[in-house]
Amino acid sequence: MRIYVRNMACESCKVVVRSALEKLNLPAVKVELGEIVTKEDITDDQKKKLNDLIKKAGLELLERRQGILIEKIKKNMIEYVYSPAPKPAGKFSAWLSKKLGHTYAYLANFFSEVEATTIEQYLIALKIERIKELIILEECSLSQIADKLHYSSIAHMSNQFKKVTGLSPSHFKKLKKKRRITIQDLAKH
Repeated sequence: MRIYVRNMACESCKVVVRSALEKLNLPAVKVELGEIVTKEDITDDQKKKLNDLIKKAGLELLERRQGILIEKIKKNMIEYVYSPAPKPAGKFSAWLSKKLGHTYAYLANFFSEVEATTIEQYLIALKIERIKELIILEECSLSQIADKLHYSSIAHMSNQFKKVTGLSPSHFKKLKKKRRITIQDLAKH
């Protein structure tokens, strides 16, 4: 049985869902972002219990077809931004359309109606968060980050980052280094 879950955005969400399934003795074949596949059908009562357990982490089972498509769109955008694999050639819109089997115009209009934001704005927000993570957690150059996230140039990435955060990526990187120094200084005392 295939069950869809709203707001699954990272590995820790998968852990929460797996833990809830184990507590309820529901064997899962697969737990992916936004999706659970179980060996057998789950009763409505089991779904309610599962939903109650995962709600504590901000997750929710989806029943309506609308919500399922929205979560598929989000899941694919997260995959696009976070996947270490090289980004596909061509435009993101063509990639998403091919992955979901709908025209991009349909997906974009549907997403905007339901989420009150555009696919493009959501994708930009994901990319900005990913840039922050790469600056903080990895020692990547801005050029490497721009390549990883499929930006046409460092300038384009920097402009988008500054527009959203109010800081340039290089200034954000300097703040990270200052903070690291301050924390290390505090640890010495």
